[in-house]
Amino acid sequence: LSRTGRILLAPVLSLTLVSPALLSPGLSQAASYKTATGDPSGLYKIDPDHTSVTFTVGHAGVATAVGRFDKISGHYRLAKDNTDVDIKIATNSIDTNHPMRDKDLRGPDFLDAKTFPTIRFVSHSYKKTGKKTGILTGKLTLHGKTRTVRLKIHEVGAGLVSALPKPWGGYLSGYDAEGSIKRSDFGITTYPGMIGDTIHLYLSVEGIRTQK
Repeated sequence: LSRTGRILLAPVLSLTLVSPALLSPGLSQAASYKTATGDPSGLYKIDPDHTSVTFTVGHAGVATAVGRFDKISGHYRLAKDNTDVDIKIATNSIDTNHPMRDKDLRGPDFLDAKTFPTIRFVSHSYKKTGKKTGILTGKLTLHGKTRTVRLKIHEVGAGLVSALPKPWGGYLSGYDAEGSIKRSDFGITTYPGMIGDTIHLYLSVEGIRTQK
């Protein structure tokens, strides 16, 4: 299984630890953790150090294999009539905590990272389903194929975080997302009897507001 320096919400929750040396000197060690309740509207640049993309897939009919991608970039704005989400993932940044397996996954039998160096998701609609939840629909391009994907979205929080220095601090927001795809829909069919077809995706995204 993957060594996740981050744990991902339900079932995997994203948390990247910050060194105390990087925090504002005025931040009280006794302060309790609180979810920020500010306005999440605006355009945000993804913070790659506090964002994770993790996946799970069935292995050998007996277990669940876990992996992640380590290089993520892009921006997002979630609004009913002005949604703009563009997430890019470096294909060769896949990490399943097993170098030999990762080499195979980057190769032509699976992701073919040399031919298809980028995995990209671009949104085209967002529908609210609750005060802090919604469905994000967009196009996922993977392995040279583009398919429609729907992600369940949960707004985690938003607000000014002055305790963090640049490039991490500022007005921040964060979302958790989950969905699933079939690898065969993207032309990846190697070892169908050993590796499941359904891949579950979990994203935890944090961003810095660049435009209201």
